[in-house]
Amino acid sequence: MRIALLAGDGIGPEITAEAVKILKVVVGSDIEFDEGLIGGAAWKVTGHPLPEETLNLCRKSDAILFGAVGDPECDNLERALRPEQAILGLRKALDLFANLRPAKLFPELEAESPLRTDIASGTDLVIVRELTGDVYFGTPRGQRKDDQGRREGFDTMRYNEDEVKRIARIGFETARARSGHLCSIDKSNVLETSQLWRTVVLEIAAEYPDVDLSHMYVDNAAMQLVRAPDQFDVIVTGNLFGDILSDLASACVGSIGLLPSASLNSEGKGLYEPIHGSAPDIAGQGKANPLATILSGAMMLRYTLKREEDAVRIEKAVATALAKGARTQDLGGKLSTSEMGNAVLAAL
Repeated sequence: MRIALLAGDGIGPEITAEAVKILKVVVGSDIEFDEGLIGGAAWKVTGHPLPEETLNLCRKSDAILFGAVGDPECDNLERALRPEQAILGLRKALDLFANLRPAKLFPELEAESPLRTDIASGTDLVIVRELTGDVYFGTPRGQRKDDQGRREGFDTMRYNEDEVKRIARIGFETARARSGHLCSIDKSNVLETSQLWRTVVLEIAAEYPDVDLSHMYVDNAAMQLVRAPDQFDVIVTGNLFGDILSDLASACVGSIGLLPSASLNSEGKGLYEPIHGSAPDIAGQGKANPLATILSGAMMLRYTLKREEDAVRIEKAVATALAKGARTQDLGGKLSTSEMGNAVLAAL
């Protein structure tokens, strides 16, 4: 198994190193990593955040383990050269349309959640986010002057029925593999795009009579996530709403440093990354929490490499390390990035 390792910027190299350490122990000689440049690190060397060499590496690899992108030194670059454009480019080039973001509260970390313990307890949900459509990729988009000479910006929210069908099926399949409850999030009382979304999701529901489907407007969903997150099992939603709600779900589990993600195409090839950013303010200081990246490695084993037992081993090791008191600073502890990785390794 050949894995493209894209550490990226900021804390990316630190957190991916810990995930690689764990994966090499669990999988052994069956896995090899090929490093590539991406984000600000790639721009500084090649003049582009997603060099063709890196894209080709990803195409020929079985999966991609990704760190983070974002570099303050690149803040004034034109949009096409910003580090964040690299991840959008990968999603589009590899058709990584399905983003799975689990949010599970470890019992040992209930006190770390900003929510009351009685509210946060029992949180265990998955957000299935469509990743290659919506306002992030819709056209036309841009900036211009109106007929009175005022500057205006515009983006296009757009989905076709095939895009909705395929992400809906991922949502239903994910719910079927869990407890059989799927909530589709939209804004169909206002948006034409969401009206199409709801219509198509209802049509696909006929293929999954064993899954209980409900619908919720996105504004209510945001409130419900912090009011009673345990009511959700699987959420399926569009790109923009999923971006916001999945970050909001991190509040339920106490730290964004705990949330992994998988971005999959129709063949099951995936890009696996923590949902947090590059955190340049703590880069190189050994303060970053590597658990989201380690858990992303577990998702890679589960979804692309089909090694469920190994994925479960890693997830149990993370839970064991936390149960024994292992904590990085974001969780109120004192362990460094590498020490946290070693705690998981010891649990293995």
